[in-house]
Amino acid sequence: MSVLEALSAMLFLISALSLSAPPVFSSTLILTLLMMVGMVFFIRASAKDRTQTVEFGSEVAEVDLLDQLKDYFDQRAYQVTQVDADSGWITLLGLVRPSLFIAVFVSAMAAVGLLCLGLMTSYTLGWSESQVLGLLLLSPLAGLFYWRKAGRPEEVRFSLKPSAADPYQTQLTVVAHRDEVLQLRSRLPRLQLIEE
Repeated sequence: MSVLEALSAMLFLISALSLSAPPVFSSTLILTLLMMVGMVFFIRASAKDRTQTVEFGSEVAEVDLLDQLKDYFDQRAYQVTQVDADSGWITLLGLVRPSLFIAVFVSAMAAVGLLCLGLMTSYTLGWSESQVLGLLLLSPLAGLFYWRKAGRPEEVRFSLKPSAADPYQTQLTVVAHRDEVLQLRSRLPRLQLIEE
Protein backbone atom coordinates (compact mmCIF):
# COMPACT_ATOMS: atom_id res chain seq x y z
CA MET A 1 0.00 0.00 0.00
CA SER A 2 1.47 3.34 -0.97
CA VAL A 3 1.47 6.43 1.19
CA LEU A 4 -1.21 8.09 -0.94
CA GLU A 5 -3.47 5.07 -0.67
CA ALA A 6 -3.01 5.04 3.11
CA LEU A 7 -3.78 8.74 3.38
CA SER A 8 -6.89 8.44 1.21
CA ALA A 9 -8.10 5.50 3.30
CA MET A 10 -7.51 7.54 6.46
CA LEU A 11 -9.46 10.50 5.08
CA PHE A 12 -12.34 8.21 4.11
CA LEU A 13 -12.35 6.69 7.60
CA ILE A 14 -12.24 10.12 9.22
CA SER A 15 -15.11 11.44 7.13
CA ALA A 16 -17.21 8.33 7.80
CA LEU A 17 -16.63 8.47 11.55
CA SER A 18 -16.92 12.23 11.91
CA LEU A 19 -20.53 12.30 10.63
CA SER A 20 -21.84 10.78 13.84
CA ALA A 21 -19.06 11.75 16.26
CA PRO A 22 -18.55 14.91 18.29
CA PRO A 23 -15.93 17.39 16.97
CA VAL A 24 -13.43 16.58 19.72
CA PHE A 25 -13.44 12.93 18.69
CA SER A 26 -12.85 13.80 15.02
CA SER A 27 -9.81 15.93 15.79
CA THR A 28 -8.42 13.28 18.15
CA LEU A 29 -8.87 10.62 15.48
CA ILE A 30 -7.12 12.78 12.89
CA LEU A 31 -4.18 13.40 15.22
CA THR A 32 -3.93 9.71 16.12
CA LEU A 33 -3.90 8.63 12.48
CA LEU A 34 -1.33 11.27 11.57
CA MET A 35 0.79 10.10 14.49
CA MET A 36 0.59 6.54 13.17
CA VAL A 37 1.80 7.66 9.73
CA GLY A 38 4.68 9.53 11.39
CA MET A 39 5.52 6.50 13.48
CA VAL A 40 5.75 4.27 10.40
CA PHE A 41 8.09 6.75 8.70
CA PHE A 42 10.17 7.08 11.90
CA ILE A 43 10.60 3.31 12.17
CA ARG A 44 11.55 3.02 8.49
CA ALA A 45 14.04 5.90 8.80
CA SER A 46 15.74 4.33 11.83
CA ALA A 47 17.46 1.83 9.54
CA LYS A 48 18.03 4.14 6.56
CA ASP A 49 21.45 4.22 4.89
CA ARG A 50 23.20 7.55 5.59
CA THR A 51 26.31 7.30 3.43
CA GLN A 52 28.10 10.54 2.67
CA THR A 53 31.27 11.74 0.95
CA VAL A 54 33.57 13.99 2.97
CA GLU A 55 36.91 15.57 2.13
CA PHE A 56 39.54 16.27 4.78
CA GLY A 57 42.87 18.01 4.72
CA SER A 58 45.78 17.08 6.93
CA GLU A 59 49.31 18.30 7.46
CA VAL A 60 50.35 14.72 8.24
CA ALA A 61 52.38 13.05 5.49
CA GLU A 62 50.46 10.70 3.22
CA VAL A 63 52.30 7.56 4.40
CA ASP A 64 51.83 8.45 8.09
CA LEU A 65 48.15 9.25 7.57
CA LEU A 66 47.69 5.93 5.77
CA ASP A 67 49.22 4.13 8.80
CA GLN A 68 46.88 6.02 11.16
CA LEU A 69 43.89 5.10 9.01
CA LYS A 70 45.00 1.46 8.90
CA ASP A 71 45.26 1.35 12.70
CA TYR A 72 41.91 3.10 13.12
CA PHE A 73 40.03 0.76 10.78
CA ASP A 74 41.75 -2.32 12.25
CA GLN A 75 40.49 -1.28 15.70
CA ARG A 76 36.97 -0.85 14.25
CA ALA A 77 37.14 -4.41 12.75
CA TYR A 78 37.13 -3.32 9.11
CA GLN A 79 38.97 -5.45 6.58
CA VAL A 80 40.42 -4.35 3.25
CA THR A 81 38.43 -5.85 0.39
CA GLN A 82 39.81 -3.95 -2.57
CA VAL A 83 42.74 -1.70 -3.41
CA ASP A 84 42.48 0.11 -6.72
CA ALA A 85 46.00 1.31 -7.54
CA ASP A 86 44.87 3.24 -10.62
CA SER A 87 42.34 5.48 -8.88
CA GLY A 88 43.91 5.32 -5.40
CA TRP A 89 40.72 4.14 -3.67
CA ILE A 90 40.87 1.63 -0.82
CA THR A 91 37.65 -0.21 0.03
CA LEU A 92 37.02 -1.73 3.45
CA LEU A 93 34.15 -3.83 4.76
CA GLY A 94 32.94 -4.16 8.33
CA LEU A 95 29.81 -5.23 10.15
CA VAL A 96 27.77 -2.46 11.73
CA ARG A 97 26.22 -3.56 15.00
CA PRO A 98 22.75 -2.22 15.71
CA SER A 99 22.27 -0.13 18.83
CA LEU A 100 20.34 -1.77 21.66
CA PHE A 101 19.25 1.66 22.89
CA ILE A 102 17.74 2.58 19.51
CA ALA A 103 16.00 -0.82 19.25
CA VAL A 104 14.40 -0.33 22.68
CA PHE A 105 13.56 3.29 21.88
CA VAL A 106 11.88 2.38 18.57
CA SER A 107 9.91 -0.38 20.32
CA ALA A 108 8.81 2.06 23.04
CA MET A 109 7.71 4.62 20.45
CA ALA A 110 5.77 1.94 18.62
CA ALA A 111 4.14 0.90 21.91
CA VAL A 112 3.01 4.48 22.60
CA GLY A 113 1.65 4.83 19.06
CA LEU A 114 -0.14 1.50 19.19
CA LEU A 115 -1.58 2.33 22.61
CA CYS A 116 -3.02 5.57 21.21
CA LEU A 117 -4.44 3.68 18.25
CA GLY A 118 -5.83 1.03 20.60
CA LEU A 119 -7.53 3.67 22.74
CA MET A 120 -9.13 5.21 19.65
CA THR A 121 -10.33 1.85 18.36
CA SER A 122 -11.71 0.93 21.78
CA TYR A 123 -13.69 4.15 21.71
CA THR A 124 -14.91 3.82 18.11
CA LEU A 125 -15.18 0.07 17.64
CA GLY A 126 -15.78 -0.97 21.24
CA TRP A 127 -12.61 -3.04 21.62
CA SER A 128 -12.03 -4.62 25.02
CA GLU A 129 -8.95 -4.02 27.15
CA SER A 130 -7.45 -7.34 26.12
CA GLN A 131 -7.72 -6.43 22.44
CA VAL A 132 -6.03 -3.07 23.06
CA LEU A 133 -3.26 -4.74 25.07
CA GLY A 134 -2.99 -7.40 22.34
CA LEU A 135 -2.26 -4.57 19.90
CA LEU A 136 0.64 -3.53 22.15
CA LEU A 137 2.22 -6.95 21.62
CA LEU A 138 3.07 -5.80 18.08
CA SER A 139 5.44 -3.08 19.34
CA PRO A 140 8.54 -5.34 19.64
CA LEU A 141 8.25 -5.94 15.89
CA ALA A 142 9.43 -2.34 15.35
CA GLY A 143 12.62 -3.03 17.33
CA LEU A 144 13.11 -6.30 15.47
CA PHE A 145 12.70 -4.47 12.14
CA TYR A 146 15.37 -1.95 13.18
CA TRP A 147 17.69 -4.71 14.48
CA ARG A 148 17.56 -6.66 11.22
CA LYS A 149 17.93 -3.66 8.93
CA ALA A 150 20.63 -1.84 10.93
CA GLY A 151 22.88 -4.88 11.41
CA ARG A 152 24.42 -5.02 7.97
CA PRO A 153 27.82 -5.02 6.29
CA GLU A 154 29.11 -1.47 5.97
CA GLU A 155 31.45 -0.35 3.22
CA VAL A 156 33.99 2.43 3.69
CA ARG A 157 36.01 3.84 0.81
CA PHE A 158 38.82 6.34 1.03
CA SER A 159 41.59 7.79 -1.06
CA LEU A 160 44.69 9.79 -0.19
CA LYS A 161 46.42 12.25 -2.48
CA PRO A 162 48.48 15.41 -2.21
CA SER A 163 46.32 18.50 -1.94
CA ALA A 164 46.05 20.59 -5.09
CA ALA A 165 45.94 23.83 -3.07
CA ASP A 166 48.84 23.08 -0.73
CA PRO A 167 51.55 20.54 -1.67
CA TYR A 168 52.43 20.10 2.03
CA GLN A 169 48.91 18.90 2.83
CA THR A 170 47.34 15.51 2.23
CA GLN A 171 43.78 15.33 0.98
CA LEU A 172 41.65 12.47 2.33
CA THR A 173 38.33 11.66 0.67
CA VAL A 174 36.07 9.31 2.65
CA VAL A 175 32.81 7.68 1.51
CA ALA A 176 31.18 6.17 4.59
CA HIS A 177 28.20 6.19 6.93
CA ARG A 178 27.71 9.52 8.68
CA ASP A 179 28.42 8.03 12.13
CA GLU A 180 31.64 6.44 10.90
CA VAL A 181 32.81 9.80 9.54
CA LEU A 182 32.10 11.43 12.93
CA GLN A 183 34.06 8.69 14.71
CA LEU A 184 36.96 9.13 12.30
CA ARG A 185 37.06 12.89 12.96
CA SER A 186 37.05 12.39 16.72
CA ARG A 187 39.82 9.73 16.63
CA LEU A 188 42.05 11.62 14.18
CA PRO A 189 41.85 15.22 15.41
CA ARG A 190 44.45 16.52 12.96
CA LEU A 191 41.94 16.17 10.10
CA GLN A 192 40.43 19.44 8.95
CA LEU A 193 37.11 19.34 7.15
CA ILE A 194 37.37 20.70 3.60
CA GLU A 195 34.06 19.72 2.04
CA GLU A 196 31.05 17.75 3.17
